[in-house]
Amino acid sequence: MHVEYSGTGDPARSLALLWRTRERTSRGGDLGVDRIVRAAIDVADTDGLAALSMRRVAERLGVGTMSLYTHVPGKGELLDLMLDTVHGETPRPADVPGGWRGRLERIARDNWALYLRHRWLLQVATTRPPLGPHVTARYDYELRAIEGIGLTDLEMDAVITLVDSYVHGAVRGAVEAAQATARTGLTDEQWWQAHAPYLEKVMDPARFPTAARVGATAGQEYQAATDPTRAFDFGLARVLDGIATLVADRCAG
Repeated sequence: MHVEYSGTGDPARSLALLWRTRERTSRGGDLGVDRIVRAAIDVADTDGLAALSMRRVAERLGVGTMSLYTHVPGKGELLDLMLDTVHGETPRPADVPGGWRGRLERIARDNWALYLRHRWLLQVATTRPPLGPHVTARYDYELRAIEGIGLTDLEMDAVITLVDSYVHGAVRGAVEAAQATARTGLTDEQWWQAHAPYLEKVMDPARFPTAARVGATAGQEYQAATDPTRAFDFGLARVLDGIATLVADRCAG
């Protein structure tokens, strides 16, 4: 799988662009950072991250490649701008019912939707995240969802990391399932119906009693090998259960 790394651009230039503290203007036309970034996101959304290059972005904008460098020095800085921009898409409602648990669930579901809109996000390693205004605002919003519930600052950071990591892993399965349908021309139900009769002939319930029982129940319910959305819902509830235990322990202490 093609993987890119955030935070590879020149720090001074990246931060200046992310926070828009300095933007050189072009002599011709209305080409600017925002237009370039939006075009780059469109390329990645449509053709995948591997297709992203300064040349492809310039082609989409109908300009010469060199004109982009007047505004964005390179692909590393461009990728950071793309990441920061899409992270500004997640809603941040002030009132979410259900207390901290309801707020974290809303955050998880909004991030799930963000990954599905921009699947190329799964191909970006962000251990060194872009330190832009949208990423910072998202982090602040997510931390405030669990502010004042008894956790230390480090525990708060770890909880947000846990939830985001869970969503990242879970949504990968959903994306792979969707890609399997597109690339094979078969829906999960069609695939299951084609394989199930043959599996029944070769699967020996006496040899694999638990797998045979559970697999048959799940297959009948899902009409597929798995249900990514249902798995996400179940796993998210268990993650929140674990956080609730931590919160209860801190309050008891």
